[in-house]
Amino acid sequence: MASRFDLNTPPVAVAAVRPLIEIDRVSKIYQTRDGPVESLKPLTFDIGAGEFMAIVGPSGCGKSTLLKMVGGLLPASAGEIRLDGRRVAGPPDNVGIVFQSSVLLAWRSVLENVMLQIEMRHLPKAQYLPKARALLEMTGLADFANKHPWELSGGMQQRASICRALVHDPAVLLMDEPFGALDAITRTQIRHDLELLWMETRKTVLFITHSIEEAIGLSDRVLVMSPNPGRIVDEIAIDLPRPRPAVLGEDASFNAYAERIHRAFLRMGVIKY
Repeated sequence: MASRFDLNTPPVAVAAVRPLIEIDRVSKIYQTRDGPVESLKPLTFDIGAGEFMAIVGPSGCGKSTLLKMVGGLLPASAGEIRLDGRRVAGPPDNVGIVFQSSVLLAWRSVLENVMLQIEMRHLPKAQYLPKARALLEMTGLADFANKHPWELSGGMQQRASICRALVHDPAVLLMDEPFGALDAITRTQIRHDLELLWMETRKTVLFITHSIEEAIGLSDRVLVMSPNPGRIVDEIAIDLPRPRPAVLGEDASFNAYAERIHRAFLRMGVIKY
């Protein structure tokens, strides 16, 4: 896959896979009352079909902005984003998005919340209802299909939001800090659940996170971003067997990857000791 970064260390070689998402010299500048504010330096990289890619970086570095541009929710200031060869000029039909908050409707059941995606897209309900039930089964929510969001834990609510993002069978799943509001134990469990779901569906995933552990624990490849204005400073191919263990720190390779990312943040002054 193409990548053209000014890296501090050489990227690890990754196997050639057909690019599904192409980021071509994409940048973002916000116009404010005080003048233009550069959020993202020009970025160029690809995400292969079926690849799980994580982007890790400090708050305000533009990683969520990048995800929203890939999802067609924000326009790029320059450059072009292509999904399956087509320029992204608005929200594509074959993308599902999961945000930090589950954004479930309190008056609808879990199953009805999942099926909201189908209603909004005016897709045939009878065709997608079995898919919704299958996703709830895969995520351990089958017995909670008729419950309401307020009757679920935070982790269960986020599982429901993942089901909603996948029910129309998109090619791409975009995830913006989806575990950020969860406690540490729940984050570990839902990370494991998400990995198993990805292994089952093999969706192309772009995962935004502040967590080095989550980035390494979930992804095939990690991009490390600098503080604002964001740029890619490192690219790391993660060569760990799947499914990955709950306690990642016991693996020497994991520790080497984590050390590499920590050192990048130290060099940039994001972490100070």
